[in-house]
Amino acid sequence: MFKLGLTGGIGSGKSTVAAILVELGATLIDADAISRALTASGGAALPAIAKAFGPSLIHSNGALDRDLMRAKVFADPAAKLQLEAIIHPLVRQELVRQMEAAQKVGAPCVVCEIPLLVESGHWKPLMDQVLVVDCSEQTQIQRTMARSGMTAQQVQVIIQNQATRSQRLAAADVVVVNDGVTLDELRAEVARLAPSFGL
Repeated sequence: MFKLGLTGGIGSGKSTVAAILVELGATLIDADAISRALTASGGAALPAIAKAFGPSLIHSNGALDRDLMRAKVFADPAAKLQLEAIIHPLVRQELVRQMEAAQKVGAPCVVCEIPLLVESGHWKPLMDQVLVVDCSEQTQIQRTMARSGMTAQQVQVIIQNQATRSQRLAAADVVVVNDGVTLDELRAEVARLAPSFGL
């Protein structure tokens, strides 16, 4: 089974590329979805988060207050490291479990969509290759504003907290450029690469 790590900055179109790979027969594992489940009401990460940061970061519905937490980690690098030390091992455990399950059913390729693949050094060794979806910062800002209603400044803060474009490109085995291309052109490029991922 081919293990492909998929990453890119906010608004780069990673989820679009992931969806195309799924259409071509890949099994998708979404690290963000795992992380959200861990911090949803009753999630496995919540007791440790409440202990580390205090109960004020947990909503009355029992889930993590993601907006409050995001503001906290953007303002305090130590808090960011502390949160990652709680969540990343749990995400990794679940990701490995899902990879093993995909292998058992004979999946030809598993695509692990991991936004922080480059920032966090422990994902790359699990993968056969890393695919980076790349576009300009201007495109990232425009796309994210259009889909989320954030201001350009808010998107800029997120971009500054992610790996730089050059860091991502340096970590890539394969790059898909998603800038100034139509969805059909993007689909054609991913389909061209798919056989090298076992699809």
